[in-house]
Amino acid sequence: INQKSIQFLFTIFENASNEICLVGGCIRDALLNKETRDIDLATNATPNVIIKILNKNNLRYEDYAYRYGSITTFIDGQKFQITSLREDINQLGRHTNIIYTNDWEKDAARRDFTINAMYLTSNGKLKDYYNGQEDLIDNKIRFIGNIEESIQEDFLRIFRYYRFLGVFKDPIIIEHYDEVLSQYFEKSFNYLSNNLIRQEILKMFNTSFPINCFFNKNSMKKKYWIDLVTKKFIKSSYDIGLNKCLNKIDLLVN
Repeated sequence: INQKSIQFLFTIFENASNEICLVGGCIRDALLNKETRDIDLATNATPNVIIKILNKNNLRYEDYAYRYGSITTFIDGQKFQITSLREDINQLGRHTNIIYTNDWEKDAARRDFTINAMYLTSNGKLKDYYNGQEDLIDNKIRFIGNIEESIQEDFLRIFRYYRFLGVFKDPIIIEHYDEVLSQYFEKSFNYLSNNLIRQEILKMFNTSFPINCFFNKNSMKKKYWIDLVTKKFIKSSYDIGLNKCLNKIDLLVN
């Protein structure tokens, strides 16, 4: 990652009197001493102001996620996603309405897990409203707010939970999580396409400890959700999901 590019973005936004921070996975990875590919930033500038700043500095951008407050820009071949601080309202499944805010804690509240809701300022200050750094140290994936409400706001969070178990060598499982997740798992199929599920599972293979996404460490039994996804893929004749995704799981223990 080019530090100069990040510093340049900090500078042009702050020169235009806007706050901007790194957010999410890049901070999580840095705290775990891992390389990161995706650089996300959050700002109190609205999408229109983001575009104005990028135009003024001759930076190429894409605005396909404009309605969610996200603009993607490119510097020296590196992609940066810049998203306006927002609250998500009337969320259901994968859909949300949004309102913009200047409140960093409200923006953090809409995110999935504590370890993905940390912000880093240009002068190195960590904004960590939900003790994400502590959960990283404890090897813990913790939903922000009520787990059932969070799942129903975005059912992809079920799969993301199992993906992030692969971040840790020995993840600490919060006691009631599996029970709650299993209650909502099949309902998630009403909101998630086969392709979206497959993409999320493929990301699990790219984690540091993918075995934790798919197997219960003590018994080495497959996690319950794999059978349900397999049945769904078979029922809908989704061969690419079966052949290029699920069949890779057994290779992890062979």
